[in-house]
Amino acid sequence: MNLFYKLSILMGLVVVLSNFLVQFPIQYFELNEILTYGAFSYPITFLITDLANRAYGKIVARKVVYVGFVIGILLTLFVSTNFSDIISIRIAIGSGVAFFVAQNLDVQIFDTFRKKIWYIAPLASSIIGSVTDTFLFFLIAFYATGIPWVTLALGDLAVKLFIALAMLIPFRLLINKIRDFSENSITEAKN
Repeated sequence: MNLFYKLSILMGLVVVLSNFLVQFPIQYFELNEILTYGAFSYPITFLITDLANRAYGKIVARKVVYVGFVIGILLTLFVSTNFSDIISIRIAIGSGVAFFVAQNLDVQIFDTFRKKIWYIAPLASSIIGSVTDTFLFFLIAFYATGIPWVTLALGDLAVKLFIALAMLIPFRLLINKIRDFSENSITEAKN
């Protein structure tokens, strides 16, 4: 199985996991009104998009986003959507809209900065994508529900920004493997 399919499937699985985990506020240290477990898994989607962008460019990275979107939304509908609960439906809709907009924004920003110092593209694209994703998602999913969506969004964003910084480590470690893989794929395709 080539890297494109691995990244696409991984993207879908991370989206499903995040959509499930966002339903559970963290009950420790009085964080239940400012943080959900989904904040810890979702930033991995930006790492996946950035690795695809680095390996293949923005056109293929967008395809990874689209395939991940379809897998993520379909599985979310079956795994964590309770159709009798409006919040659950709003979570699925908010997740889809926020994911689609933020990931495509991430692809474009990464592509714009790809020729800069190695960390500029993944950091800038992840930060802007995280801000966009967070506020779109929480607004659509929880606005006017009585759930403290603004504080949850701010807590979620703080974790996502911290993880965006931490994701630079695996990005840097994987960047050479990605280059090797993409160069081998191009060589094999020519033969």
